[in-house]
Amino acid sequence: MELLLHKKPRRPTLAILTHSDDKRLFRGNQENYIDLISAGEEKGVNVYVMTTSDFKLSAKQAVGYSYNPKLRSWKKELLPLPHVIYNRIPFRKFEQLPEVQPILQSCSRHRKIHFFNPSFFNKWTLFEWLNKSKETAPYIPATQKLTTSDELEKLLHKHSSLYLKPIRGKAGKGIMKVSQIIEKTSKVSKYQLSVQDKTRSHISRYSSVSQLWNQINQMMVTQDYIMQQAITLSLYRHRPFDLRVLAQKNSKGLWSIAGIGARLAGKMSITTHVPRGGSIDDPAKLLAASFGALESKRILRRAKTASLMIAKQIEKASGSTLGEMSLDLGVDTSGQIWFFEANSKPMKFDEPPIRKKSLDNLINYCIYLSKQPIKKVSTSFKRKIQAKAKKAR
Repeated sequence: MELLLHKKPRRPTLAILTHSDDKRLFRGNQENYIDLISAGEEKGVNVYVMTTSDFKLSAKQAVGYSYNPKLRSWKKELLPLPHVIYNRIPFRKFEQLPEVQPILQSCSRHRKIHFFNPSFFNKWTLFEWLNKSKETAPYIPATQKLTTSDELEKLLHKHSSLYLKPIRGKAGKGIMKVSQIIEKTSKVSKYQLSVQDKTRSHISRYSSVSQLWNQINQMMVTQDYIMQQAITLSLYRHRPFDLRVLAQKNSKGLWSIAGIGARLAGKMSITTHVPRGGSIDDPAKLLAASFGALESKRILRRAKTASLMIAKQIEKASGSTLGEMSLDLGVDTSGQIWFFEANSKPMKFDEPPIRKKSLDNLINYCIYLSKQPIKKVSTSFKRKIQAKAKKAR
C-alpha cells in the first residue's frame, strides 16, 4: 500500500507595511501592530511588520519584524513571504517619497500577493467620486476648491458659514471656519475667521472679503484647500458632535460596519477631533438628547446604511482594493446625515467593542484574501489606476 505525503498548507501570512526610521525600529503605532499580531495568532494567521527600507518580494522570504510578547521585544529576521500586505505607512510625506512610490507600485502589481489600502485619500478627489453617484451625492455638503477670493465670496453668499480644509490634512490640522455676519443696525457684512490651533480656535474679524482673503491666503502657502458648506450640527450641552464610523471588509470580503463612535467638540474648538480638544462619547446618548431614544436608533441605522454606500462608492471610484476606512458623518438639527471625511488609515478606535471587532475583521479579511486568486489587470486599466492614484495624492 502506497502512502501519499500531503504538504502541510502554509499559514495565512499578513505583512504590515510601514516606513523605516533612524531613531527607532519603524514608524507607526507599535501597540496597534502588536494587537494585530496577537489577534492573528489567535486565528492562526502569521502577522509581522515590514519596512520600506527592507522591502523585497523577489526572494522566497522577506525581511520583517516579529514580536515576542514574553520578552516584549521585536526581532528582525527572515520570514515567509506574505499572502497579504496591509499598508500602514503613517504619513503622506512618506508615501510620496521617490523611493517609496516604486514599492507601493510593486505591491499593487504583484501576481501572488494581495495589497490593500494603497494610499491616503485626497479630500477633493473623495468629493468628486461621491458626487458621481446618485446614491451618495445627497450626503455631500456643497464643496469647491478654494483658489480665489471671488469663489470664496460667491459660496459665502449661498452659505453664510464655510469650513476651509487642507486637501491633504489629517486629524483636523489646518482647518479654518469663515462666517459672514450681517450687523443688525447698519446691515453691513462683516467676516469672521476662526483658525484651529491645537485644542482651541483663534478668532479674528474683517470688514471686507479682500481683507479676509489676504489673511487666508497667508495660511494656504504650503497646502491646497477646499471650502465646504458648514452644516449646523446637532448639539449636546451646547457643543456640536459628529459620528465616527469604522467600515471594514469582513470574512466574506464584503463591507460591514465595525461600529460607530461619537466625538464631541471641545469648548473652544471648531472641530470634534480628539487631538484638537474633542472627546469620545456615546452616539446613542448624544443623539437621544436631541431626537429621543427611538429616533436616535433610526439615525444610527441610517448612518450605517450611508457609510456602507459611501465605502463601496469610494472603493469603486478609486479602482483600488480597500479593506477599511473611517468616516466622519454629521447629523444636522433636522436629523439629516452628512458626509465630511474618510480616512484610509484609521486611527485606533478607543471604544473596546469597536476595537475588538476591528482587529477580528482585519484578520478575517486577510484569511479571505489569502484564499482568493489574484485578478489579472490589463495594461490599460493599470495605467488608469496609476493616474487616479497620482491625482488622489
